[in-house]
Amino acid sequence: MNNYTSRQLIDKLVSFETISSRSNLGLIQFVKSYLEDYGVSSRIIPSDDGEKANLYATVGPMVAEGVVLSGHTDVVPVKGQSWDSNPFHVMEKNGRLYGRGTADMKSFLAVALALVPQMLKKSLRKPIHFALSYDEEIGCFGAPSMIKEMTERLPRPLAVIVGEPTSMRIINAHKGIGSYTTTVTGHEAHSSQIERGVSAVMTAARLVSFLEDMMFENRRNISTDSPFEPPYSSVHVGKIEGGTAVNIIARECSFDWDIRTIPGENAKDYVDRFDAHCEAIIKKMQKISSACNIVTTANAQAPGMQPEVNGAAELLCKHLTGKDFTEVVSYATEGGLFQRLGLSTVICGPGSINQAHKPNEYIEISQVQKAELFVHKLIDDLT
Repeated sequence: MNNYTSRQLIDKLVSFETISSRSNLGLIQFVKSYLEDYGVSSRIIPSDDGEKANLYATVGPMVAEGVVLSGHTDVVPVKGQSWDSNPFHVMEKNGRLYGRGTADMKSFLAVALALVPQMLKKSLRKPIHFALSYDEEIGCFGAPSMIKEMTERLPRPLAVIVGEPTSMRIINAHKGIGSYTTTVTGHEAHSSQIERGVSAVMTAARLVSFLEDMMFENRRNISTDSPFEPPYSSVHVGKIEGGTAVNIIARECSFDWDIRTIPGENAKDYVDRFDAHCEAIIKKMQKISSACNIVTTANAQAPGMQPEVNGAAELLCKHLTGKDFTEVVSYATEGGLFQRLGLSTVICGPGSINQAHKPNEYIEISQVQKAELFVHKLIDDLT
């Protein structure tokens, strides 16, 4: 049996190249074996294609009012980024640990797993549940099936703590996300015969402007008491592809976009408005060719997380951290998915989101130490 320190487990977890486009099974199998060495059984929930998996496990008695420690195992790509060291081999320098996933968010998982022996030694009164998901970075695809099964199979927990990097501050609300691809099908012709064709590229450009106009409308009507930055639901187009040559009226163009909704707003309302706008354009396009069309497909959707009045998770984290204030963030997590099923949830974890997704991503060693103290206090609180 290997008794890993938090630092050793950070090294180990980062060494698994769990970029969202690749499998995370190596990491999941490692965690499963690690827990088994301590007599802790775990449940694996594979993806439909079997290439990835979630894992959840319980340390302590199978009773209600335990605490879930949740985190994702995937990381964003390093391709095209300029790193000063191997991103999948942790480098320590000037009080920092550099590597992909050190901040977002393998250090949190490493700290929690490293303290499993302490959890067992203390003979917990209430359980600590681990929840490790896949594909959070590309839309929280893995978490829903795991969360559903956990709520069906496990005694109801008191609180869920999602360990995204917050510098150990307590986050009680975040925006939701909807991610989409819109494909425009036009009609090809020579560019000198503009009246005989329908340009998918130029149509897409007008649609992108419409999406931006919806966001500008939100900006003009912002609520002065919104704690979010920006304080409104945002719309963003991140990628666009289309056309064949400069002298060919483009037959196809597609673009990827997302909506970051403040809690209480629904991304579907924006999509419905966009679709209605597209319908009028389609009718004009089809006067040239009946094959013309505009189709939008949803890639990922995750609800926002709202503040809870006297929420158990928030009260617990205030007790554990000694902080009496909360904050909000504009990114999305699986927190909204837990909360949607009635589980009290907050975000609180080591490292800074300002370092996430960047080249030379790092976490301060002092943040790892704060996370260790946090989990030690949680263990004591549940003993």
